[in-house]
Amino acid sequence: MISALSKRSLLLYFSLALTFFSCLSTPPASALTPAEVSLDALAKQEFNGSNLKLIKKIGSANKYTKYQVSYLSEKLTISGVLYIPKGKGPFPGLVLGHGYIDPKIYINGQGMKREQNFLASNGFVVLHTDYRNHSFSSNDKLSSRKFRMDYSIDVANAAMALKNSDLKSLDKSKISYVGRSMGGGIGFNLAVSTTDIFSAYVLYAPTSANYPQNFNKWGRDNPARSKPIRDFVGLPEDNPEFWKGVSPENYWDRTTAPIMIHHGVEDESCSISWARSAVKGLRAAQKEVIFFEYPGEGHNLYASWNKSMIRTVNFLKAR
Repeated sequence: MISALSKRSLLLYFSLALTFFSCLSTPPASALTPAEVSLDALAKQEFNGSNLKLIKKIGSANKYTKYQVSYLSEKLTISGVLYIPKGKGPFPGLVLGHGYIDPKIYINGQGMKREQNFLASNGFVVLHTDYRNHSFSSNDKLSSRKFRMDYSIDVANAAMALKNSDLKSLDKSKISYVGRSMGGGIGFNLAVSTTDIFSAYVLYAPTSANYPQNFNKWGRDNPARSKPIRDFVGLPEDNPEFWKGVSPENYWDRTTAPIMIHHGVEDESCSISWARSAVKGLRAAQKEVIFFEYPGEGHNLYASWNKSMIRTVNFLKAR
């Protein structure tokens, strides 16, 4: 039999062990500061995207082969899918950034299947990133406080992983970005924070370049989303300077690569007014932006989708 003293010793041991491993898995709040979460901080980021691994072949069509892949972003492993056109090339490269899908239900490569197939069939090497915390990517427990700057880092590192890869059919001098919805907002982040990652950007129904508008729509009335942010930096009305620092609309003058935007006029998720405001700001800053509005279309283009993709391919191949 185990004595009472032994039982107490065992309980103390397990309690200390649980505390130790909890500390390992859950970084303290002090592990991240507001100064590290801004477009200025993103502009100073050193992107280390590398170690692109073709894990397994998961599909094939007349014009391309599809692989499940992973790559390095910061210290994390990020999953995704890669399409390689058949032929010698060299083919221009694309990184795709999907819109919001609950990470709990997200599966590898989800979110932009139409675009993946179309772009790969039209001669692009396509890397669709899952982002951290999605599919079999590494987890980042502080992601809820990072205002999508962490996803933006994963997108930039996807481009760097392509550039640092040994893909012989890839034209590493021509890598562009296509993002939709949340992924469009990520495109805005990178357009104002980087100068040599992407040759061009195509954004479908992007989220607002004014971050408080995104928060007011999807975060303010959702305690699970709002509490970590409120505790970290305060609400927009409490800390306006911080919120300006995560809003691309305040940095349009830094943009160097051309941008094309597609947006349905009847979009009830991401308002057409958000895109119109971004275009107005970019043009005021004398930046190259091409904007297409699609009357009668909502957040996901249907009748106009093929037309938009032809415009996208022509735009990207001219860059």
